[in-house]
Amino acid sequence: MTPDVLPGSGQTHAHQDVRTEQTIALWRRAAAEALGTGLLVVIVVGSGIAAQKLSPNDTGLMLLENSLATTLGLAVLIAMFQQLSGAHFNPIVTLADRALGARRSIAEIGVYIVAQTAGGIGGAVLANAMFAVPTRISTTDRATTGHFLAEVVATAGLVLVIFALVRSGRASVVAPAVGAYIGAAYWFTSSTSFANPAVTIGRIFTDTFAGIAPTSTLPFLGAQIIGAAIGVALTLLLFPSQKD
Repeated sequence: MTPDVLPGSGQTHAHQDVRTEQTIALWRRAAAEALGTGLLVVIVVGSGIAAQKLSPNDTGLMLLENSLATTLGLAVLIAMFQQLSGAHFNPIVTLADRALGARRSIAEIGVYIVAQTAGGIGGAVLANAMFAVPTRISTTDRATTGHFLAEVVATAGLVLVIFALVRSGRASVVAPAVGAYIGAAYWFTSSTSFANPAVTIGRIFTDTFAGIAPTSTLPFLGAQIIGAAIGVALTLLLFPSQKD
């Protein structure tokens, strides 16, 4: 979840030195994005299924178990892949990175987004298989006005957290910061902070605690795009220059 000029991510590699990143073959970076996003969805969906089995009568405890696993797992994944692909794991982060000055071609951005989305779907299928749960389209309707607003807030906050740290020369702490932010946002947003189109699409393919119905997906994606634009605007307002 990080962007692209990294002095020191996803949901990030944030500003890793572009010259360094450009020495890594695009297929390797795309593979890292697919694998990282897939593992993130495995963590989200798998821990959700486990929570359902362990605490079937306590929704609050299920959410705590799910959010704790996601907090820790996301931080580890960002730290692991940050220097390889930027550890975006999120099309919103990839697009925001470009909007804030990353030197990525449109083709490269397209490859990243396809890899992230494919990884998200694959991660949901893998999580289902590990728990012997059939892969079915989710029936969990999440499309409410409150959830839409929550996704705007969650995504704007995620973009601001990542790029505020990157542009102020503190990209080395993006991994724990993003993990902590997403873990907190599970609780302070009514949507439980999807904040990621690839993860949102992946979660269509599991009819479990973490699933989202296809009819709710477009409103979530729209909210995430709006939130990303707000996050970029806030970043430019508060951190107008990049500190190397």
